[in-house]
Amino acid sequence: MFRTLRRRWYVLLLVAVLAAAGALQVLRPTQTYVSSAIVVLKPPVTGRQPNQLANLQPPLAAVSYGAVRQLESPAGAAELRAAGVTGTYRLIPRNSGTSVTPRYLIPSLQVQAEHTEPAAANLAVLKVVEAYTKHLTDMQAEQQIPEPARMSVTLLVPPTAVAQTGTKSRGLAGTALLAGVCAVTAAVWTDQLVTRRNRRRRGSADTGPGGDGPELRVPAAAAAR
Repeated sequence: MFRTLRRRWYVLLLVAVLAAAGALQVLRPTQTYVSSAIVVLKPPVTGRQPNQLANLQPPLAAVSYGAVRQLESPAGAAELRAAGVTGTYRLIPRNSGTSVTPRYLIPSLQVQAEHTEPAAANLAVLKVVEAYTKHLTDMQAEQQIPEPARMSVTLLVPPTAVAQTGTKSRGLAGTALLAGVCAVTAAVWTDQLVTRRNRRRRGSADTGPGGDGPELRVPAAAAAR
């Protein structure tokens, strides 16, 4: 292995240059911002339960998840792009479970968006929330549910953009590990490729132009006899 790596030192040098470029990107990453908001799907006000936030039931979470699945579909992604949502966005059902309430049965949703500009990230979150609300409204309108009996969406936590930070030491360690594996693999593969080509060239030179074995050369005097 050491002799192989020494013979293909130029491959190691090329990978080292690429790793240095990757390390520079790790040390000077592009600044991105993550905006996050929390919305909740509330039931209608009833005489028995005037407090909507105290009547959050699992069926509401199922309806909310149906709207999330619509937005995560290809048609929903195209709808959000047409609305001006760019960059990376996520719709995450919140883990509001306790020792009494099972997980993901509270109809609250966390909406996140990532962008290089904080204002653009906040705007993307608001557009996703608007599309989420529209889908829920359309679903209830299709079922011809009366207005007083419809569910509603409330923005509990408005979108707030926060600069995304990472650990540079971990990034550098990952870059170095990836560069080492790629360098050894590329060097061994290149050595095998060059060795096979050299063997084929030597074999072609030994067989001669006929290709059936070594070429037999007869001296001119013997040929004249």
